[in-house]
Amino acid sequence: KPPKKVVISNELQAIKIQAWWRGTLVRRTLLHAALRAWIIQYWWKQKLVELLEKKRRAMLQYYAQKKWAVVRLQSWVRMWHVRVRYRRLLHAVRIIQVYWRWHNCHTRGIFRGSYELTASQLGLELEIFLGSHICRITDCIPFPIKN
Repeated sequence: KPPKKVVISNELQAIKIQAWWRGTLVRRTLLHAALRAWIIQYWWKQKLVELLEKKRRAMLQYYAQKKWAVVRLQSWVRMWHVRVRYRRLLHAVRIIQVYWRWHNCHTRGIFRGSYELTASQLGLELEIFLGSHICRITDCIPFPIKN
């Protein structure tokens, strides 16, 4: 009977070693599967972050483009308003200049005169009107006579 115990105990030990080895293989296989699943999950999360970042950049670019378009439109409207005001100002300046020039022409002095030419002298009569003042000049200018 003692040799039977040794044999049984060797079989039990072999079974235990086989069970340990199979357990080790299963755990290793499960560990590899878990690592591969973790790698796939990590890759997928990175792809989702990249897609989210791409969408964020696209939205940011779209927003910036819309904002730039609004700013440009506002600057055009402001430029148009400034031009309209400038044209009105130029029109007002031109009207003022026209009236000022007309006023200056009519209030400036007016010359009237007559002359009489004889063989030996020139007779002048000038009237200068300066607003409300009148200046009359009468003069005779003799010609030098050559003999």
